[in-house]
Amino acid sequence: MTVTGAETGRRTMPAVAAKGVTKIYGHGDAAVHALRGVDVGFDTGAFTAIMGPSGSGKSTLMHCLAGLDTVTEGEVRIGDVDITRLGDKRLTLLRRDRVGFIFQAFNLLPTLTAEQNIRLPVDIAGRQVDQELFDTVIGTVGLADRLGHRPSELSGGQQQRVAVARALISKPQVIFADEPTGNLDSRSGAEVLSFLRTSVRDLHQTIVMVTHDPVAASYADRVVFLRDGALVTELAAPTPQTVLDTLLKLEA
Repeated sequence: MTVTGAETGRRTMPAVAAKGVTKIYGHGDAAVHALRGVDVGFDTGAFTAIMGPSGSGKSTLMHCLAGLDTVTEGEVRIGDVDITRLGDKRLTLLRRDRVGFIFQAFNLLPTLTAEQNIRLPVDIAGRQVDQELFDTVIGTVGLADRLGHRPSELSGGQQQRVAVARALISKPQVIFADEPTGNLDSRSGAEVLSFLRTSVRDLHQTIVMVTHDPVAASYADRVVFLRDGALVTELAAPTPQTVLDTLLKLEA
């Protein structure tokens, strides 16, 4: 099944696209087919969630899309670049310059302040922070009064907001979010998801999120569903109930 996001009416190049992506771990009788010929595109300036039952391949797909894992067959493009053809050095540079990441475990450096953690990707790249964008991002995620605090002085929700700001500050072509609310209570999770939604609407950011939570998925513009390593269906304008109903059908 080919899923292109055409329901949005956009005709621009996808921010990320997979074509015929297969991922096999192991060999012979021990081989595990994690992905089976996946074709999918993720629209620029849209918020897309990837869902599916446990073992469906959703995390593997994200890792292949982000260049964190190699594909066995097929190609992955970020913009107009086929990342499956890049060597390690060029792939590392592409991830640094064009990709942002938000993880479940926050991944903040404990000795740095919130502001230093946010600026870190730009500092590592040797670039100047866009101060106007920095101020906009800080306002968007509500961290103006927490910039001097270290991670240990912040709540889990505040730490994840720092991680969101860090991903946004380098103006990546796409942000991959892997269970970004998995370690948060429902209120903090809702705040983080609202910030992601706002970044798509106001900053025209592209976000691809893996989640198991129907409520989290309902913040997305679109949800694509995997089962047994293959894309099987999608939802536009999802609600928690329509996402849950689809998941129950896939697990039946």
